[in-house]
Amino acid sequence: MAGAKLIISSKNYSSWSLRGWLMTRLAGLEVEEEVVSTDDPSVRAELLLLSPSYLVPCLVHEGIRVWDTLAIGEYLNEVKPKAGLLPKDRATRAHCRAICGEMHSGFSALRSSMPMNIRTRHPGYTPHSGARADIERVTAIWRDCLAASKGPYLYGELTMADAMYAPVVTRFVTWDTKLDAVCAAYAKRILAWPAMVEWTAAAIQEPPEMPEFEAEF
Repeated sequence: MAGAKLIISSKNYSSWSLRGWLMTRLAGLEVEEEVVSTDDPSVRAELLLLSPSYLVPCLVHEGIRVWDTLAIGEYLNEVKPKAGLLPKDRATRAHCRAICGEMHSGFSALRSSMPMNIRTRHPGYTPHSGARADIERVTAIWRDCLAASKGPYLYGELTMADAMYAPVVTRFVTWDTKLDAVCAAYAKRILAWPAMVEWTAAAIQEPPEMPEFEAEF
């Protein structure tokens, strides 16, 4: 597995980079990080939701380039099947893929009105109705999964689903989202995940680069 590279953008702003990075950590894959500046027009377009595709993160491994986050997760599950990125049980695995797909393609109101900005706080923020509907759906997914698995993570042990939803946890902190006790406890566990602690510390050290994300929407 030596010699793998993960191309990412900002650790403070890029939710997709965080997801891909967490998946490599779950897989136990050592990667060299290559950071693309937010000055790059294509990266900036992705972060501002102006691009229909996500080219970052991109995993480069054994001559293979994988640039879609779900594809990265599936690829890592193939090359590191014992890492547990997907649950062992077929029905549970299908459910995991479904909620990962839902995060991958949905929640546009939440994404646009509550962008990821780890080091910023907006106390007292009130989300609009579209974002509230997305928040309600995300938290319903969390409650259903945790009730079925008994926790501590969505499918008991950490899986790619936790990586997919981890950036939403940071958004809830940034935008002062009130959560029920079950979801608040889950969010706290995600933030305490050592990989998340490492990423968060690095994100806080980044200089402000995108004024569009530094103002309350």
